[in-house]
Order: sequence, then structure tokens, then C-alpha cells
Amino acid sequence: MSLPRLLTLATLALFGSASPTLAQDSVFIEDLTWTEVRAAIDAGTTTAIVPTGGTEQNGPHMILGKHNYIIAAASRDIAEQLGNTLVAPVLGYVPEGSVDPPSGHMRSAGTITLPREHFEAVVEYAARSLAAHGFTEVLLLGDSGGNQAGLASVAERLNEEWADAGVVVRHIRDYYGANGTREWLNAQGFSDEQIGSHAGISDTSQLMHVNPDGIRMERRRRGESGDGSGVTGDPTLATAELGRELYRLKVDAAVRQVRTLRASGM
Repeated sequence: MSLPRLLTLATLALFGSASPTLAQDSVFIEDLTWTEVRAAIDAGTTTAIVPTGGTEQNGPHMILGKHNYIIAAASRDIAEQLGNTLVAPVLGYVPEGSVDPPSGHMRSAGTITLPREHFEAVVEYAARSLAAHGFTEVLLLGDSGGNQAGLASVAERLNEEWADAGVVVRHIRDYYGANGTREWLNAQGFSDEQIGSHAGISDTSQLMHVNPDGIRMERRRRGESGDGSGVTGDPTLATAELGRELYRLKVDAAVRQVRTLRASGM
């Protein structure tokens, strides 16, 4: 039986059939009512994803919310593939550099940063909130390199505290760090210099796949570290077709890691 059907039946059981509150066909917690979330947990949906993106410069051609769009879509697809999984709201405030003096992406207008300890605190209390409501597996997922150390730290800290509580927190690092995207692009004939490391082929292609309106196509320019553009690599080579495959590799890596961790009991 599908999750929406289970939610509907549970709601009818709670409040009767006179004026039922029908569940939305969504895996996103923010799209559901609290009673729908409770019914989902009671029906066995006890995994929750905490997705973290970022609000950072992505060159003159790409919107600052790039990571948030990509991680929201990926979290949805991961949740649907895993089953019995809901997705918490995307955290768009992450470590991006210091404020005074500005460093990293904070040198560019519109970027919003959190010190790592504050980022960790937000992630930690998102996980604590979800556990308090009955979720027993929390998956921490980050679309940016600057998120990974903090997510790993939160998972380690909470797993130590909750060792006997029946709740596990998993940092799904393979989504970002072991997904094979660069190797796949190399195999398509792109050089490391063309691929770059920020706002280049990979990032631009993925956003073209999930949110093409977030790209200013006419502003795409090849960039190099230190040139002031915020781009390293060649976004003019990006395509939605490339983005679809790069995105799939990341989603597949995450699903595979979750299933491996579950099978190993880690």
C-alpha cells in the first residue's frame, strides 16, 4: 500500500470520515501536516533525511541557491528509492568563510555563512527533533564540500550519545565525496582543467538538469582560480544531459551507501 494511502487511512481513523485531512503526495516534511507526519511514523516511515545546501556565489551565471535546489531534488529521489523516508527542510545556511575579514565565498555579495559550530548546532538539533518524534534513522546529506566535516562530527557525537537508544545518525558522505562524477566526466573526454572545482561543468550541468531557470546562459564564461569570477572550470561546456547523469551518480552513491551501512549494522 502506498504511503499517501496509508496516511489517508490513518487520518480517517483518527478524525473520522466527515471531514478528513488528506495527506499530500510528498516526502517533504514541510509539505505535510503534523498529523500526517505522525501517521507516517506510526506506519513505519522512520527514516528522515536532513539535507544541507548553501547560499554562496556560483559565478556570474548561476544563482546563489544552486546547492539548495540540487540537494532538495536529490533528497526527494533518495527518499523515494529508499522508501519509508521523509525529508526535512533544506538547510541553506552553512559554513562559507569568515565575515570579518571576509574569506572564501563571503568575498562575494549574497553569500551567507555560519561558523562551523553554529552549523553543527542547527544540524544536531534538527536530528534531535526528528528523533524525539520517533524517527530512528537520520541521514545527514550535504551538497557542498564545506558541509562534510560538520556533518561527520554531528553524526559521531550523536551516535556516541545514542548508542543504546535505538536511533542511528548516518553521514552519507558518498553522495558528495565518492560518487564518481569527476571520473565519469574524464571518461567523456573532459580534462580536469575544463571540469574545474566550482561553478564549472559539473555544478552548472546539475542545476541545468534540476532548475534550468537558475542559469544565466549568456553569462557563462570559463574561469580560473584567482581571476575574481568565482568560477574554476568551463561552464560553457555544461549541458542538461550531462547534469542528468552527474545527478544520477550522486543519488545512486547515496542510496548505495545507506543500504551498505544498514546491511553492516553501522
